[in-house]
Amino acid sequence: MLVGPQSFDDAGVFVLGPSEGVPAGAPGSPRVALVQTLDFFPPVVDHPYWYGAIAAANSLSDVYAMGGRPLTALTLASLPKGFPPEWTAEIFRGGFEKIAEAGAVVVGGHTVESDIQFGFSVTGVVDPERMTANSGARAGDLVYLTKPLGMGSMTTAAKKRVIDWPTIEPAVMQMATLNAKAAQAMSAAGARAATDVTGFGLVGHGRNVAKASGVTLRIEVARLPIFPGALELSSAGHCSGGAKRGRIGLADEVRIRPGIAEGLLNIVFDAETSGGLLIAIPKARAPILERELSARGLPVVCIGAFAAATGVHVELV
Repeated sequence: MLVGPQSFDDAGVFVLGPSEGVPAGAPGSPRVALVQTLDFFPPVVDHPYWYGAIAAANSLSDVYAMGGRPLTALTLASLPKGFPPEWTAEIFRGGFEKIAEAGAVVVGGHTVESDIQFGFSVTGVVDPERMTANSGARAGDLVYLTKPLGMGSMTTAAKKRVIDWPTIEPAVMQMATLNAKAAQAMSAAGARAATDVTGFGLVGHGRNVAKASGVTLRIEVARLPIFPGALELSSAGHCSGGAKRGRIGLADEVRIRPGIAEGLLNIVFDAETSGGLLIAIPKARAPILERELSARGLPVVCIGAFAAATGVHVELV
């Protein structure tokens, strides 16, 4: 096992070799490791097809965050008794189509009767030499984020009926977008570490990388990409419970510059659904990453850098 739960990584990584029945390759040839993860959650949008698609994209994202390529998926579904069969079909269709888009195959699954939950257990492969584990960041590395923040505010406001479907639909499209291109870009550029920004929010996932790597993540909040409308919603108090939990739970690990607006603080601590990749890369290779991201039509946004440990894991400046 190369990566386990100790480093708060997005997935486990297990090397395959002769002891697992895999013949050793020629000297210098890449080894193969399994990347294994699972994720499931209740509905984040009031639309069965897109709920399934978002759940799949979110599950696949953990493989991409490790620099891997997804191969197979197992469905995890919990549905209440009497749930409309046409809704079930749409949830599964959304999930299965997103798995197929990733080039992976659904090989089975399990369904139970209970409150609504849906997601996948995904297995992929990665070359251990190109793996982007949480522990790989170094002082001086620049940090890039590949999707705008604010999904917690957008989905919470939609659940409260504060915003309608046409307003939330662009956010739905973002949440259903795979991180495959971002993973390809960071692999081509030689990134050291990465994580996907999901349930622990930007600060929580950044903290995991900083802690595992023994450095401090310094985030320049003025550079953060925010999804259109999300800051206004967050400033009005429309954010998930993750915002409050994050600020309380990470209080001793985060240093906050005075004067940062409350709405912005809510966003950086709030849970994201199927967020972008947070990528650490040496400064000398940053232009390559920017070129690779741009070539794939992805945002090019540097949000800060890692520094030598300062006594906290994250600084918001």
